[in-house]
Amino acid sequence: MPELDNFHTALTSSPKNVVDLSGAEDLKYLAPFIQCHFVFPNAVFGESDAEGRRERAHFLSAKYLRQLIPILKKKLNAIVGFHNLPNQVHRKSVKKGFQFAIMIVGESGLGKSTLINTLFNAPIAPTRDNVTMNRGNTAGDQDAASKTVDIQSFTSDIEENGVRLKLTVIDTPGFGDFINNADAHKPILKSIEERYEHYLDQESRVNRKNMEDNRVHACIYFIAPTGHSLRQLDVQFMKELGHKVNLIPVIAKSDLMTESEVAAFKERILDDIRANNINIYTPEVHENDDPETVQEIKEIIARIPFAIVGSTQTFENPPGSGTHVRGRRYPWGIIEVDNESHCDFVTLRHMLIRTHMEELKEHTNELLYESHRAVKLGERGIDMSSAMNPQKFEEEKRAHEMKMGKMEAEMKAVFQQKVSEKEKKLKQSEEELYARHREMKAQLEQQRLDLEERKRRLLAGGAAPPRTGSSTPKPKGLFNK
Repeated sequence: MPELDNFHTALTSSPKNVVDLSGAEDLKYLAPFIQCHFVFPNAVFGESDAEGRRERAHFLSAKYLRQLIPILKKKLNAIVGFHNLPNQVHRKSVKKGFQFAIMIVGESGLGKSTLINTLFNAPIAPTRDNVTMNRGNTAGDQDAASKTVDIQSFTSDIEENGVRLKLTVIDTPGFGDFINNADAHKPILKSIEERYEHYLDQESRVNRKNMEDNRVHACIYFIAPTGHSLRQLDVQFMKELGHKVNLIPVIAKSDLMTESEVAAFKERILDDIRANNINIYTPEVHENDDPETVQEIKEIIARIPFAIVGSTQTFENPPGSGTHVRGRRYPWGIIEVDNESHCDFVTLRHMLIRTHMEELKEHTNELLYESHRAVKLGERGIDMSSAMNPQKFEEEKRAHEMKMGKMEAEMKAVFQQKVSEKEKKLKQSEEELYARHREMKAQLEQQRLDLEERKRRLLAGGAAPPRTGSSTPKPKGLFNK
């Protein structure tokens, strides 16, 4: 659009943001959409062309203004106070509290519950040893617990420095323990979709004040430390759930491999992820992020998939120093959980809790859940695309109006036909009634005339007329002389 290009050049080059639009007829109607001052010289606008220019101006404004016209920043003369809006949001959020749901998926014995307890430094998820003790250490119960894909949820209310967090941990005991694991992902996928459905039902209620967000905001998938590549079970699960949840792959018990083996294993995992088009969660770099934040995000991305070690045990390291660290003890030394040179646990915790917890929730709500919601509403006959596309909405509206007009015309034609048929039947019945009425009236009139004739003869003293075909004369009456 040359006129827009000229306008943009004039606007950016004008020192006072004052532009003469006398030579751009289409742009004269952009004044309501442009936040600057204009000088309109006296000009005569033809009414025949005004509507067309206005429509073209609306089109130009919707398509080009956001990209070409800068938003002018105004400097305040004094403090107004809206810089305290983040503090207001902070107070409201602290008062309301936060919710976060995390799912852990992996084979038995990879340390899923231990990692959760290590992340939050609290006994939130029961470990396998605790479950065995509570069940009486019976072989049958252990076999049932380890051979059945189940969905178990644990909710804990934790608090740190006055900030309350309602943490929900969804465990999947028994995943990958079958001989045939082709359908091992289906119960997990069903659980995620059911949580989406529950939230969608809450949105459809009249009262939505106490909505509970039990959607899965992050799914940590534990990869066995084989050192080779992703197995078919891993690829199938990650492909099926990558578009339903924020998938975070981790290498479980990475202390079983050397540093070189871990690096090579990460490369093979990333190659498999790219080859199979698997969606995993990757933090995004935003325009307003400072260089330090950008560098932190790059470091997080560089460590995906995270090689982690989980442990709630503490050891004195070095011995006699009085310093206790969390880790795992080996004959050759201690693997420290909170040491970034030993594993990626600190980076994973930093991303999950300190820097990207709200972003995980936002990504779940605005992308993953919205995709699921659009599909479900489409199945119910509600078209979501028309709500986001005004032009398509208008087309559908016109088509619907035409359809309704056609149906109305057909209904009117059917109604008129039925009315005419009914009128014809009523007219026919009326004619039949009139004919019967005339016939009955004629019969009554004939009877009346006969009676009048007989009465006249009786009063005149005349004898009744003889019957035809009879030779016997009738006797005279009593009063005849």
